[in-house]
Amino acid sequence: MQWGVYIHIPFCRQKCFYCDFPSYAGKESLMEAYTKALCQEIAIQGLSYRQKWGRPATIYIGGGTPTALPAEAMAQILTAAAEHIGRAETEFTVECNPGTVDKAYFKTLKDGGVNRLSFGVQSFNDNLLARIGRIHSAEEAVQAVKLAQAAGFVNISVDLMYGLPGQTLADVADSIKAARGLGVQHISIYGLQLEEGTVFAAQDKQGKLRLPSEELTEQMYDYINEVLPQTGFARYEVSNFALPGRESRHNLGYWQDVPYLGLGAAAHSYLEGRRYENTAVIADYIKGITAKVCVRQLEEEPTRQHAMEEFAFLALRTAEGLSRKKFAAKFQTELADIYGRTMAELAEKGLLTVDEAGCRLTAKGFKYGNLVFAEFLL
Repeated sequence: MQWGVYIHIPFCRQKCFYCDFPSYAGKESLMEAYTKALCQEIAIQGLSYRQKWGRPATIYIGGGTPTALPAEAMAQILTAAAEHIGRAETEFTVECNPGTVDKAYFKTLKDGGVNRLSFGVQSFNDNLLARIGRIHSAEEAVQAVKLAQAAGFVNISVDLMYGLPGQTLADVADSIKAARGLGVQHISIYGLQLEEGTVFAAQDKQGKLRLPSEELTEQMYDYINEVLPQTGFARYEVSNFALPGRESRHNLGYWQDVPYLGLGAAAHSYLEGRRYENTAVIADYIKGITAKVCVRQLEEEPTRQHAMEEFAFLALRTAEGLSRKKFAAKFQTELADIYGRTMAELAEKGLLTVDEAGCRLTAKGFKYGNLVFAEFLL
């Protein structure tokens, strides 16, 4: 059975100004105890699901900043994963911050079975990096990718952002050019979202945040989606582009209804049609795991309607789109019986392509995806 594992590392050196992920700076004193607790959870939960489903297809270690952990701690986690979960059948990814890795760290990752790296670069412009709270420089990002390649990694992703304060279209073009010039296989590009509780959200409320105009942000979006396919990076999901065969298999699992086990503080799981979340407070997570108390709780009991909506939303994020066959297999009803009118209306507006296989977003549909998704609410 195909399934994945997500392992969360909730530490970072500095909280980025746009970030609302469950990650914390200044918690280094908890790293040793957290690593021990995480390895315990891997041993118990990981082994349980491995015995049930076999080795996972993919493993993904994210954060936070996984590489904020000392290499010795990361090695313990990788060893625990190999022993109790088994090495991933196809893809084992670790997120890296360019300011927290070196040659020795990459060797630790390589020796531990990691075969894919995802670098949070965001921009190759030093002024922009400082403005958004990143701890690395553009040159450090370049050198980190080159060190990873020298260590033998041949499947590397770079994260970039657009719509940042003070960013120009030329900045976006330069960052894409820099990423491509490094010979990476995957590029993710996310538009800035102002999330409650972040530094940027507070600055915006105070009138201190100067963002690009809507017109300029749209120009950035159009440029990204024009130039990357022209250079061999096919768009396979709303914000993700890859060379042929280099799509993130783990993330594709999220969008294709593949179950996954979440391990670590604040980690989410999707198991047998239900979504769960581990406690997000690091100290509570450590205490619970140490006392052998369950730290996972059901987010909500899913209804059939909600399951259909979620299935549709996630599938429509991908270039493959929403499959009639998969929908019918999961819900024992035809896609057209539930969404026939919706699909027809959206196709008439040029937002969807509808055929015998199912439906998928057009270029216009990708641009106005949130409007499309809203129409799939039952």
